[in-house]
Amino acid sequence: MIQKHWLVSLILVAGFAADQISKALIIRYVPFRTSWPVEGFFRFTHVGNRGSAFGLIDDANLMLIIVSFVGVGILLYFYRAQPDPTLAVQASLGLMLAGALGNLVDRVANGHVTDFIDIGPWWIFNLADSSIVIGITLLASSVVLGSSKSDESVDDASAEPVREPTREEPDDEQRD
Repeated sequence: MIQKHWLVSLILVAGFAADQISKALIIRYVPFRTSWPVEGFFRFTHVGNRGSAFGLIDDANLMLIIVSFVGVGILLYFYRAQPDPTLAVQASLGLMLAGALGNLVDRVANGHVTDFIDIGPWWIFNLADSSIVIGITLLASSVVLGSSKSDESVDDASAEPVREPTREEPDDEQRD
């Protein structure tokens, strides 16, 4: 069983650990609502987020805890429904689970998510958010590229030929 799920497990554990360690370092070394460096395009800015990513839903921690549990359940169900998941599917699910669990732990333990990556005009985010976005992008890319790849792999010679009706066998219009 470990052999079958090694990539998902490895990425999940590594992503979750990186997220939690980075948040602990920010909490310890960057005072709340301050930035290091003070100015610049890329900074570490310590904030607490009770809403969702990208400021879409504000101050909805309890609802987002419930949504996170449901989301993790859906991801696990999706993964288990895959008869033979590709490496891309395994990696994407590991990333999404690491991110979802990283932010879920923050919400339950602290009442908010610690965000700290501050790049230019964008919203402040964390490694868990990045993990989720990269996982979704990887999964979507593998689905799109996988479907176009399978479409191209259909060989006309291997397709079943269309049989024309013979005189002895009338087509549907002649039967009426």
